[in-house]
Amino acid sequence: MTNLFSEFLLENGLKILLKEIHTTPLVSSWVWYRVGSRDETTGHTGISHWCEHMQFKGTPQFPPSVMERAISREGGIWNASTFLDWTTFFETMPSDKVDLGLQIEADRMVNSLFDEQEVASERTVVISEREGSENEPFFRLSEAVQHACFRTHPYHHEVIGDMPDLQSMSRDDLFAHYRTFYIPNNAVISIAGDFKTREILAKIRKLFKKIPAGPPPRRISRPEPAAVGEHNLTVEGPGETTFLDISYHAPAAADPDFFPFTVLDSLLSGPSSLNMFGGGGISNKTSRLYRALVEKDLAVSVSGGLVATADPFIYSIVITVHPKRKPEETLAAFDGEVKRILDTRVPIAEINRAIKQARALFAYGSENITNQAFWLGHAEMFATYNWFLTYLEELAKVTPADLQKVARKYFRPQNRVVGTYLPSGVKGKS
Repeated sequence: MTNLFSEFLLENGLKILLKEIHTTPLVSSWVWYRVGSRDETTGHTGISHWCEHMQFKGTPQFPPSVMERAISREGGIWNASTFLDWTTFFETMPSDKVDLGLQIEADRMVNSLFDEQEVASERTVVISEREGSENEPFFRLSEAVQHACFRTHPYHHEVIGDMPDLQSMSRDDLFAHYRTFYIPNNAVISIAGDFKTREILAKIRKLFKKIPAGPPPRRISRPEPAAVGEHNLTVEGPGETTFLDISYHAPAAADPDFFPFTVLDSLLSGPSSLNMFGGGGISNKTSRLYRALVEKDLAVSVSGGLVATADPFIYSIVITVHPKRKPEETLAAFDGEVKRILDTRVPIAEINRAIKQARALFAYGSENITNQAFWLGHAEMFATYNWFLTYLEELAKVTPADLQKVARKYFRPQNRVVGTYLPSGVKGKS
């Protein structure tokens, strides 16, 4: 598939990335806003996610029921998501219906209503979502670990937000957040599919150029200081299963260390998908932790999570402890595998296999038109599209020395938080 793409910048600061792909008569169009949970302060956590919900509550031109019926009637799909660094909306439509998606996005960039009754209704929805998550042991554990990992940086809180804030934020709070961040000079449009660049650019200009730029949003700058020692915590709750969440501070996606770290992730626990909208799966049964923990009945499952972020985030390894084992036993075996990597350079054949698996998962998450449009914009949220274009080349450069150097830099006890989830009534080490 060609890597050729076109880049444009409107007078109001809106960045446009276009990639023609004429393999099927579809067009996927995305609007990305540089706003996520990292832009939230105490008292307003969860506001970005809630604002995303409100974008489906209509404008004078497109009431909510009209929006959804219009997309489905034309054979399209649409969705949205909010994460740490961004909020995004997309429509994948038949190529001759692309105008509809563009019209909806241009309209709700400036005309979303934030009706008081709709805000109240959606408050119930997001609170219910939060309550549902709180019933899940893994959410309880991962939230506690994330809080412990970030005491200064706004990555401290979950995207869903804290319950007191969800209960207290007002319609005016939400609308002010919308007006601050949903502006063309804080947005990127990424479109891939069956179109002609000149024609679709003209359509975008017609719809978006009249939207005025806003004052550049003020960014929160609170870098997380280096950790000074290992942090251990215990969460107790309902259920019958014990979990471990071992989270190391990890590099931002634009950091050169991210690529050796990607290979470490693949080697230890199987590759992480960097595409949050899908992209296949790769078995992790050849990974070191699967062989050392699952095959030896120390764990039922193990998985790693590496995320592409604008600022340094965390690499989390989640282990479901075998019911006949204590979490201390499983953690000791985990530490033994990490020590192997720190002490002994990984053979090149094993590195090549890990790279091959990471490359395969990356390819699965990049192959169709929707995923191509996703990456066109997503990479801009933490780097540039060139990051995507050179990703496989960077992985191929990783050497045994690179791997060991990065492992020794990040896989230190002082650089991690170890969380243990104990089912109620089960006593364990804290």
